Amino acid sequence: MEIAVRNLGMAFQDGDRTVEVFKDLNLELPSAVSLSIVGRSGVGKTTFLHILGGLEQPTSGEALIGGVSLSKLFLEGKDIAQFRGERVGFIFQSHHLLPEFDAVENVSMPLLIRGVSEQEAHGRARDLLTRVGLGERLQHRPGMLSGGEQQRVSIARAIAGRPAVILADEPTGNLDQRTGRAVMALLLELQREEGISLVLVTHSPELAGMTDRSVELTPNGFEEAKRTPDSQPPISL
Repeated sequence: MEIAVRNLGMAFQDGDRTVEVFKDLNLELPSAVSLSIVGRSGVGKTTFLHILGGLEQPTSGEALIGGVSLSKLFLEGKDIAQFRGERVGFIFQSHHLLPEFDAVENVSMPLLIRGVSEQEAHGRARDLLTRVGLGERLQHRPGMLSGGEQQRVSIARAIAGRPAVILADEPTGNLDQRTGRAVMALLLELQREEGISLVLVTHSPELAGMTDRSVELTPNGFEEAKRTPDSQPPISL
C-alpha cells in the first residue's frame, strides 16, 4: 500500500520552550517497496515511525497510508486503533513477546484479538513460523529461544494479520552482526513475498543497503542516502 507524507512537522513543549523535532517532511513510497531511514540519533526517526503508525499525532502536515489521512482519523474521532490493527504491523528492537505464551500463541494473538477463530489463527501462525525456520520451536516460550529466534517470532507476528505496511524500528539492534543480517534478509524476503510496504529505521549502512530505497532524515528533511554499488548484499539465509 502506498505511503505519502506531506509537509509533516512535529514539535513538543518543554516548559515555555517549543522544541521542533522536524518540519516540512515530504515522502512518496509506492506499494510493496522497502525503505530504510538512517540519520543521527535524536533527529526524529522513531517519532516519524510512530506518526506513520498512528501512535502519535503530528503538529503539522499529514501522513497517508493507502490514501487515508491518519490526522483526519484522529480529528474525526474514528478508531485509529482499528486502522492500525488491520493495516499496520510493528517490529521493534525489543521483540515484546509475551513470556507466558509459546511461539504459536504469540503469533496468533493479534489475529485472536481481531476475532479470527483459534483454529485459523493457530494455523496461520504455524505456517509463518515454519517459513521463518522455527517449525521445530512452535511450542517453545520466548525464554527458550535465542535472540535471533525471538526476533523471527516477532516478524511472523507482524505479518500474521496480512498488513499493508510494516514499520520496523531497529529490528536487529539487539543482535550480533551475522544474526542481524540473516533476520534482515528474512524480513525482506517475506515483505516481497507478501507484497507489503516496509519502512525500516536502522543505524547500519549495510542493512540500509539491502532495501529498495534508502533515505537520510536530516534537520533539512529527507535526503537520498548514499549507496555504493556493493551496498546491496545478496538476500540469503
